[in-house]
Amino acid sequence: MNPPTATRDNAPARIGNRRKVRLPGRLTWRDAGGTLRFVSVMTRDVSDVDAFVECQVAASIPLYRLVHFQIERPARGTGELPRVLQAGKVLSAVYRVGPYKSSTGTPQGYALRLLVDPVRSSASSASTVSTIALAN
Repeated sequence: MNPPTATRDNAPARIGNRRKVRLPGRLTWRDAGGTLRFVSVMTRDVSDVDAFVECQVAASIPLYRLVHFQIERPARGTGELPRVLQAGKVLSAVYRVGPYKSSTGTPQGYALRLLVDPVRSSASSASTVSTIALAN
């Protein structure tokens, strides 16, 4: 039996609806030695649960590193920005590293998973979950 392959027709749906938004932001994290690091970034697209950011200068952040992501204060009032990013810092995890620049040897950008509770789409889905939890 052949293993299933992902094509455009049967690709899994994204968790959140991505919006192309270019806003300045900042990533902060601690490196392996415990030193606080930060880098200015520009968002490429965002959703309620993830974001892709491009670094303004060369920065090397390891895959799966926990970082704090925030949009710069003057840009937070944008209507296209998800509510979770309007509040300030959001704990995030680097889950994908973009292609590397040949000139610097560092990635062009990072995909971040925002570590926030997903918003329920409706009250009926919440009651279904609680019913299932009670039945188990």
